[in-house]
Amino acid sequence: MAAGALHRSIRTIQLHGGSNDSASTKEFGNSSLKFISKGFTVDVKFLSDRSHSFSHCKMHVIRAISSHASVVDPILSTSHVTTNFNQNTSIESSLILIRHGESMWNEKNLFTGSVDVPLTKRGIEEAIEAGKRISSIPVNMIYTSALIRAQMTAMLAMTQHRQKKIPIIMHDESIQAKEWSQIFSEETIQQSIPVITAWQLNERMYGKLQGLNKEETVVKYGKEKVHEWRRSFDSPPPNGESLEMCSQRAVAYFKENIEPQLQNGRNIMVAAHGNSLRSIIMYLEKLTSQEVTNLELSTGVPLLYIYKHGEFLKRGSPVGPTEYGVYAYTRNLALYRQKLDEMVQ
Repeated sequence: MAAGALHRSIRTIQLHGGSNDSASTKEFGNSSLKFISKGFTVDVKFLSDRSHSFSHCKMHVIRAISSHASVVDPILSTSHVTTNFNQNTSIESSLILIRHGESMWNEKNLFTGSVDVPLTKRGIEEAIEAGKRISSIPVNMIYTSALIRAQMTAMLAMTQHRQKKIPIIMHDESIQAKEWSQIFSEETIQQSIPVITAWQLNERMYGKLQGLNKEETVVKYGKEKVHEWRRSFDSPPPNGESLEMCSQRAVAYFKENIEPQLQNGRNIMVAAHGNSLRSIIMYLEKLTSQEVTNLELSTGVPLLYIYKHGEFLKRGSPVGPTEYGVYAYTRNLALYRQKLDEMVQ
């Protein structure tokens, strides 16, 4: 009933040009909900007598995202979705970070950076295994970099998810791309998960090192210099980015686009790269520049964080789909797992 009412309400969404000021006004019940953020306004008129909350989102995915809120998922608890946008509320949400599986240039020991290369067979297997590990953790939205190895990892991981929803990349390259990729079945929208791609989540650009063999580069430039380029925080390779530079774009994107979704109860998966994810983890765990340079992330291994009371709680990597302990970290995850199991019985 709630899902049907929400989908009927989608038809009343109106988009207007707005200012750059961020604000929000809320009325609930048989009223409306308005957001003004980043140059647009969203007005939603509810046709039911039940309250709902929508998360901050970008205009090009508003239709798809609004149909994937946890309040319309029959196996997601609505208890954590609240109309109070204060961070000190009882909102809980999960954040899954996955470094892409092994790429073809990882296999060849080449500096990859911003070069767009696909996964190896092993990388595909790693992505599928990652999907098994997170198969019982709720996912409402997916963010990936603009590079194919991260996108392949996200898509392959979701083939294993018990939610059985289809990840769909949202295209906003042009007006025509938006129009041609529209979905006109509300039932299909409900069974989909929006995938947002962002270049800001790309691996750091390795400049003139891209495509070079790492061992040969050590011979050419010296072990200490290559180590400095790879592991220092603020020393970029020739014509490339330092980890600090990568961090500036990746963390800014996370804070502006992903964190507001978590604050509003959405469960997010981010599939990206070693350095962009290091940057985000540095922000989540308040690491120093020295600590983050020593942080190693394995390919295809998911990391789980819980957002609660305005804080990010690290939960490590789920062991597998049969490991119940990982889902007992919050009441909502435990209830979600229980509902999944009940659907199978």
